[in-house]
Amino acid sequence: MAATTETFNGNCASVHGVLDRDRCLTDFVDEGSAQSYRYYISRRTVLEMLKDRGYDVLDSELNRSLTEFRSVFGNSPDLDSLRFSVSLRSNPHKKTLVMFLGTDEIKTANIRTVYGQILNNESVHGLILILQSKMNHFAKKELEKFPFKVEVFQITDLLVNITKHVLQPQMDILTAEQKQQALNKYKLEDKQLPRMLESDAIVQYYGLQKGQMVKITYSGEIVDHLVTYRCVT
Repeated sequence: MAATTETFNGNCASVHGVLDRDRCLTDFVDEGSAQSYRYYISRRTVLEMLKDRGYDVLDSELNRSLTEFRSVFGNSPDLDSLRFSVSLRSNPHKKTLVMFLGTDEIKTANIRTVYGQILNNESVHGLILILQSKMNHFAKKELEKFPFKVEVFQITDLLVNITKHVLQPQMDILTAEQKQQALNKYKLEDKQLPRMLESDAIVQYYGLQKGQMVKITYSGEIVDHLVTYRCVT
């Protein structure tokens, strides 16, 4: 019997206690719907990610079921229809735009087309590109011409929200003031803290910048309670 999105909660789920990520999009989704399922899950993960970053994301978007998604976008969604933008809660005039790109190799011309589409949109201050193929070296260099940060994710990396894993510790992103307070409390300097690389999946999820500090709280059966700090480098 085909599992519904409610069964999976939007992510790969355990079946009889066994987690099998590879089977999520094949064995447990009704035939012919894998494409729309991938778009549904990845799009929702990005919405959750942006909400966690402080963007104004509607609950109706987050709670949309797979059936509702297909009724709006169809079984073979048009990529332009999947595009959306959201505003910062603290500054509604600042928006991040999310775009899905196709399955062909991403080349310079593709990035220039994207640039042309948003060039005169003054409210856009960030761009997230979701890829389904490789981006060549020249296209990556073209991203440097954008006047704001451009983040790139592979769609396969968005099929699971890593922050919701049962073993994932609690992450709190510290403000500059909170960071300084923590450093003063423990009489430490930035360079003495454990590091988190910009390539770290958690760093990418929260869109952290170099120098930002994260408070990590571990709790559970293995570790009763442990607090540590890391600095993005």
